[in-house]
Amino acid sequence: MSRNVEDPRDALIAAARAVRERAHAPYSRFAVGAAVLDEQGRIHAGCNVENAAYPQGWCAEASALAVMVAAGGQRVRAVAVVGVAEQPVTPCGGCRQKLREFAAGDCTIWVADLSVLRATFTLDELLPQSFGPEHLRLP
Repeated sequence: MSRNVEDPRDALIAAARAVRERAHAPYSRFAVGAAVLDEQGRIHAGCNVENAAYPQGWCAEASALAVMVAAGGQRVRAVAVVGVAEQPVTPCGGCRQKLREFAAGDCTIWVADLSVLRATFTLDELLPQSFGPEHLRLP
C-alpha cells in the first residue's frame, strides 16, 4: 500500500493502523502495522506476516520497507509503528537494523496504538552506535 502525503505524522500513523488490520498473525495474535515515508513524500505500509515455521515470518517494518523499495523509494524520512500492548510497541532489533539501511540516525519513529501516539524516538535513540552502509565504504 503506497500513497503521497504532506502531513507525515498523522498520515503515517493512520496508514499503519489501517494496514495492521490486514496482519497475518494466527499464532501470536499480535498484529502490527508499520508505515514509512520515503524521500519522495510517499507512504508505504506493511503488516507482520507470521508463518508456521516461525523464523520464516516477517515484521511489519520489514514489509513496509519492501513495499517502499518495490515502489522505487530509496530513503526513509519517518516511520510509524502501531501495535497494542501494555508498553509502546517499538521495532525489534532486526527491524531497527533494517531501518538503518535506509534511514539516517535522526529519522523520527512514531509509536502508536489504536487511539493515541504513545512515544516518539529517533533511530539513533533506538539503535545507538549503529553499524551502517557507510562502514563498508572503502577509503
